[in-house]
Amino acid sequence: MIAFGEALPTIRARISHDLKLPGLHREKVLAAVVWLLDTTAIRVGNEEYAKENGSFGLTTLRNQHVDISGSKIYFHFRGKSGKEHTVSIQNRQLARIVKRCQDLPGYELFQYIDDNGQRSTIESADVNDYLRQVSGRDFTAKDFRTWAGTVFAMDALQNLGEAENQTQAKKKVGQAIEVAAEHLGNTKTICRKCYVHPAVVDAYLEGTLLTSLSQQHDESASDASGLRPEETHVLQFLKQQAEGLQELNR
Repeated sequence: MIAFGEALPTIRARISHDLKLPGLHREKVLAAVVWLLDTTAIRVGNEEYAKENGSFGLTTLRNQHVDISGSKIYFHFRGKSGKEHTVSIQNRQLARIVKRCQDLPGYELFQYIDDNGQRSTIESADVNDYLRQVSGRDFTAKDFRTWAGTVFAMDALQNLGEAENQTQAKKKVGQAIEVAAEHLGNTKTICRKCYVHPAVVDAYLEGTLLTSLSQQHDESASDASGLRPEETHVLQFLKQQAEGLQELNR
């Protein structure tokens, strides 16, 4: 996860570049999908789930799953495990791109126009290939959700503050996981198991998380260009944890 956090500014810079490409170039539509992954943490989706379960993710969304009004985009669809998702964002550039995709013939939302003028759909494998290309690392769409889940959970724990005892600590961890799960559209159990870095939970239960965060340099939030302050806190914390393990193993 450290590697992903360090690569995020590069990924975001490339997305920003590709969103400005002309027409509905493949890289432009891929950049739009990854921007949405990064911003909303919606699952990337796959066609098998869409066909067999009627559940959708970004790459399998249909035109009927989105409404656009000016710079606002409203997604409404059934996700994994039958959970209904309603997600709204406001971004004029993305709204224009998504509207152009929606106006293409066919029912799939995210399509691009190839060099021969033919329409093709974006699939989850295309997204993962794009991520590997722009980052030079073996990242996948799921890394965005794991990163987001960890950021949401840590931010929630900071807002909840120190626990007075172990019982209260466990309760606050549960509350933080619930916040992350709500953002990701998961159950609390799946969220804690799969989408929140265990070091965050362990450190909070041990009473060291908030102390560790308070010791981070005040300027760290602005040092990591391309990361939000709460993301910088996660990255710095995970690096501290990794350095601590290295010291123990020497």
